[in-house]
Amino acid sequence: MMMLDALITGKTRIKLILRFFLNPCTSSYLREIAAEFNESTNSIRIELRRFVEAGLLVERRRGGKVFYSANRSHPLFAEIHSIVQKTLGIDKLAEELIGKLGALKRAFIVGDYAKGVDSGLIDLVLVGDGMDMAFLHVLAARVERLIGRKIRYFVIGEGEEDAVMGRFGPSRALLLWSEEGGRGAGGSLSEGVSGLASTGGL
Repeated sequence: MMMLDALITGKTRIKLILRFFLNPCTSSYLREIAAEFNESTNSIRIELRRFVEAGLLVERRRGGKVFYSANRSHPLFAEIHSIVQKTLGIDKLAEELIGKLGALKRAFIVGDYAKGVDSGLIDLVLVGDGMDMAFLHVLAARVERLIGRKIRYFVIGEGEEDAVMGRFGPSRALLLWSEEGGRGAGGSLSEGVSGLASTGGL
């Protein structure tokens, strides 16, 4: 977290930036964030208001609640998103692990990091047939040491993808890499953890 710590003062602000700028499809309301951060709604409200006034977050009312999300049209959106990825080691994850798996078709970040929570455990769903599991294990261990976070991965075949990934909403899966487009740009797709051929274990 040293990069963000050096740029931004205040732990709450850093957590909010991670929350909204790692997965831009994430949206949350005040009490949900306060409960997750274990902080008062008043302190969260103040910080959210600052981000909205700066144009970094947008707010939308749904069902009597105000939901906040990243403002993708902000001139600094791409830069902040990139800094967050580098801070959490997501860039190294894509380059050193995902980019070296030849049979891989798509890779998704799910779990805490898809929600913008830096819990120390990165969950991946890897889509592809005939993947070299021994090589994957070696790469994952190497990247864990590099980024200082644990990696838990699940491998599914292409034929399972629709059924598995269709179980979750877009705010709960972050497309990290695809054969068609390379590195994901922070776009989210649906994710799921059903019928997984697990090697990392959940």
